[in-house]
Amino acid sequence: MSAAPELTPYDPQSVESAAQAFWSEHRAFEAGETSGKPKYYCLSMLPYPSGALHMGHVRNYTISDVISRYKRMTGHNVLQPMGWDAFGLPAENAAIKNKTQPAKWTYANIAHMRSQLQSLGYAIDWSREFATCSPEYYVHEQRMFTRLLRKGIAYRRNAVVNWDPVDQTTLANEQVIDGRGWRSGALVEKREIPQWFLRITDYAQELLDGLDTLEGWPESVKTMQRNWIGRSEGLEIQFNVEGGHEPLTVFTTRPDTLMGVTFVSIAGEHALALKAAASNPELAAFLEQLKLGGVSEAELETQEKRGMDTGLKAVHPVTGETVPVWVANFVLMGYGTGAVMAVPGHDQRDFEFATKYQLPIVQVVRLTQPRNEEESQWSASEWRDWYSDKTREDIELVNSGEFDGLDYRGAFEALAERFERKGQGQRRVNYRLRDWGVSRQRYWGCPIPVIYCDSCGAVPVPDDQLPVLLPENVTLDGVKSPIKADPQWRKTTCPECGKPAERETDTFDTFMESSWYVARYTSPGAEQMVDKRANYWMPADMYVGGIEHAILHLLYFRFYHRLMRDARMVDSDEPVTNLLTQGMVIAETYYRDNSDGSKDWINPALVDVQRDEKGRVVGATLAADGQPVQIGSIEKMSKSRSNGVDPQAMVEKFGADTVRLFSMFAAPPEQSLEWNEAGVEGMSRFLRRLWTQVQKQAAEGAAPALQAQDLNAAQKALRCKTHETIEKVGFDYGKRHSFNTAIAAVMELSNALAKFDDDSAQGRAVRQEALEAAVLLLNPITPHASHALWQALGHGQTLLEDLPFPQADAAAMVRDSLTLAVQVNGKLRGTIEVAADAPKEQIEALAKAEPNTAKFLEGMTIRKVIVVPGKIVNLVAA
Repeated sequence: MSAAPELTPYDPQSVESAAQAFWSEHRAFEAGETSGKPKYYCLSMLPYPSGALHMGHVRNYTISDVISRYKRMTGHNVLQPMGWDAFGLPAENAAIKNKTQPAKWTYANIAHMRSQLQSLGYAIDWSREFATCSPEYYVHEQRMFTRLLRKGIAYRRNAVVNWDPVDQTTLANEQVIDGRGWRSGALVEKREIPQWFLRITDYAQELLDGLDTLEGWPESVKTMQRNWIGRSEGLEIQFNVEGGHEPLTVFTTRPDTLMGVTFVSIAGEHALALKAAASNPELAAFLEQLKLGGVSEAELETQEKRGMDTGLKAVHPVTGETVPVWVANFVLMGYGTGAVMAVPGHDQRDFEFATKYQLPIVQVVRLTQPRNEEESQWSASEWRDWYSDKTREDIELVNSGEFDGLDYRGAFEALAERFERKGQGQRRVNYRLRDWGVSRQRYWGCPIPVIYCDSCGAVPVPDDQLPVLLPENVTLDGVKSPIKADPQWRKTTCPECGKPAERETDTFDTFMESSWYVARYTSPGAEQMVDKRANYWMPADMYVGGIEHAILHLLYFRFYHRLMRDARMVDSDEPVTNLLTQGMVIAETYYRDNSDGSKDWINPALVDVQRDEKGRVVGATLAADGQPVQIGSIEKMSKSRSNGVDPQAMVEKFGADTVRLFSMFAAPPEQSLEWNEAGVEGMSRFLRRLWTQVQKQAAEGAAPALQAQDLNAAQKALRCKTHETIEKVGFDYGKRHSFNTAIAAVMELSNALAKFDDDSAQGRAVRQEALEAAVLLLNPITPHASHALWQALGHGQTLLEDLPFPQADAAAMVRDSLTLAVQVNGKLRGTIEVAADAPKEQIEALAKAEPNTAKFLEGMTIRKVIVVPGKIVNLVAA
């Protein structure tokens, strides 16, 4: 008896090295525009080169890679590029901390992270790679800005910003946390400084309407963008101010409450406030206090309401009576006109302010059909939700003179007609959206291509003098930007009059670079921003990234694409047609309490964990000393909680395919993924089991041709399972992006193979078909192992992405028999095997006779039998 052939063990490192070498040698994933296949452009949000990949990166790029490889196998010409969002404040902070240069730090990080991405085997066209900090990239951004400046879309004005006094830069609202800078922790100040803007508000309605065309975007993202754009219809009304001052203009969506105005609120930066403060030291001191704190709406909503009477009086535009003008800390110049008509009877914020400062509160709206006793009474001392609800149909005006009895719409129209006739106001559509402030007072960013001349003003840098290069060989002291501190860099000549002039020392917000990179990937090496190749690839077919970018990045992204369209660089209105927002990667946290009340967070890799039978953590000790540690909550992986997992360590321990497999199996893409090393080990076992199954099949020699008409019942059952799996996985990949259920289906097929004990010629043929299907179905997720296993199954070395994705054979899925679940009162008690065409009476009899089921029916009377064809039999008994 001959010995069984020796099987090749699964060695992830050698398998992955061999596959990657083959792909590199054949430049397998470089895309071109000459293919006759339909194009598919799959894009991931480009990473910031922070130094090392984290599991969020791995999940994001694995999702994109699975989609890209699947699309190529289904006959598409696929582009999947990669680049680096390389400008930004973190590089400056790291350079100061590590006593190096931002450029040097950034390029070193890019090299390391590129090697990490390549070790994961992503099907990326690296020939299109770029870093946004490269002059070859940002020269086009500068050229575009000068064009926008000449067209009036780019402009400069003073603006109140969040100012971080430590980092010496402006902060976006999202970077202000509890009134402090997100990085420095310093108390943020309001500061008015000159800023550059792009007129995104000119495109507000188009951006809003465009959301209706994006059928492939999540509704949650579109809702967030609609709310951020914030279209509202209302009236713009003028209030004259006693003393010969300029009138105050307010915008309101509730003109029906005009007769309830008891004061007017203005921003601390408003011209009237500054004039009043010139002769009022107490008010001047208050205005200085208001400069502390951020300008985000979230902060305005939650902060304590504070204000001061300016002593000025505004004249009510209908009654002619005067109302006081107050400075209020919740009114900002950057929103609307910097003045708000205050109706404390029907606006909660005004109500809280008026209550605090004992200002009059007047009812001017009532309910005609109150739904309960509470709604039938109005109170000037207790706020109720219905006071400000204009959507109700059962409201009418009271205490409003000639407007009494009108509903919301009737009052709106009557007041609009009155003010337009008298020249005191007009109908207006307003947007919550504000113009995009694109300038930052930091060094590591794209220089804004503007020259300041005493004679000519702000002049765009001529195209033949671009790019304005950012010097990279600099020393950072953490106080002042090197280009602001260097008079030689600033010094230049005015391109219009030839006189001495100075360069702009602000740099662009990094959202600028990420707003058009999708287009640059399509045109590598183009002399202009893009060339004709852009219209082949654009719009991108799939964009994958975090939901945290739903508003700002994706809104600027859509806006900038329209700027490119209007410049006739691209033909499309939108940059991407489908958006997939993946969930976070979360992990358990562990800590010990310090004596000062702080927490010492401990990485899970250093902790020995005890779990119950359901896998829940019930105890934990530090491996180093065996002493207990506290079990924290499950949170997003972060350095602050020390619960991150190093992808490189996981790849070295388990192999890239196992890490990819777990990342796709643990949760659907849009949900949070809880990291669990036991789950990773489970994926490793599955991959090794499949490897062994293929090796055993290969060791027996070439399988004969499959003869479908000659199969016995067991062979037909396995073949049916194979093609059902093919159908499900294709649907899960292509329609649902449900990769976890696709993997589960292949696991079930592997389990069926393990139970299939048939070494006959047709048995081996059916097994060969099943294994080939499993290998190809998993290829988008485990491409290295699939590359090796395909060869083991008797095929030459080839690029599996160029093979067609398996297609289900409908004839093979016709079953002779079915396995049905049997329930008693809705609880599973057994299974039965029945002929596919078995009548209902036979199914009922078999279900009742099933041994385990019969045991649960003892002493009971069957009241009803429910048969769900092909699935279950439910016996209702009592």
